[in-house]
Amino acid sequence: MIFKPFMREGFMPLPVAFISTRSREGINNIAPYSCIMPVLRPLDLICLASAEKRDTLANIRETREFVVNLAGKSFMEKVIPTARFSPPEQDEFALADLTPRPSETITSPGIQGAYAWMECTLAGIHKGEGYTLIMGQVTRLEVDDIYLTPDGRLDLEKARPLMMTGGKKGMHYCTAADLDKSDSFGAMFPDGKDPLAGVYE
Repeated sequence: MIFKPFMREGFMPLPVAFISTRSREGINNIAPYSCIMPVLRPLDLICLASAEKRDTLANIRETREFVVNLAGKSFMEKVIPTARFSPPEQDEFALADLTPRPSETITSPGIQGAYAWMECTLAGIHKGEGYTLIMGQVTRLEVDDIYLTPDGRLDLEKARPLMMTGGKKGMHYCTAADLDKSDSFGAMFPDGKDPLAGVYE
C-alpha cells in the first residue's frame, strides 16, 4: 500500500521525550516531543522540530535553555496533560502532577521520575516553512544508575523507553526491546578502529 506523508509516523517508531523549560517570569512548562534526534556522535548536539506557536519554543528563544527528559512507560499518562493547550502562566508541572528536578548547569528544571536528563543550551534555531528546528548544546547528560547495565548501557527492560507510532486514530504507545546483539562502532571501518573511541575514555 502507498501511504500519504503524514502517515510516516505509523511506520517509524518515534521517541516520546518531554522538554521542560522555564519562562523569564519563572513559569515552568513541559511538552512532549517526538521529532527529536542526536546530531552525530558523541551526542553533544541534539535537534528537535517544533511548531511555531509553542510555549516551549518561546521559552527557549527567551532563556536559551531547556531539558530533554527521557522517560519510560510510566509517563504514558503524562503525554496528553502536557500536550494539551494551557495558558502560558500555568505551571505544567502542577497541571500534570509532576515534580521538578533541579538542574546543575541551567535554570530550567528536569522532571523527577525520568530515567535520563539532557541539560541543553540553545546552539541555534532554523526557521522553516511551518516548523522550527532547535539545536541544543548538551551541557550535562545524567542517567539514573538503576537503569544502567553493569557495562554502562541503558537497560531497556528496566527503562522501557516511551515511544509511539501514529495512525489515523492517533498515537499508539510502545517501547524498545533488546535483541541481545551488539556490534562495535569500529566494525564499520576498514581498519576496525573507531575514530571517536577516545571520547568515551
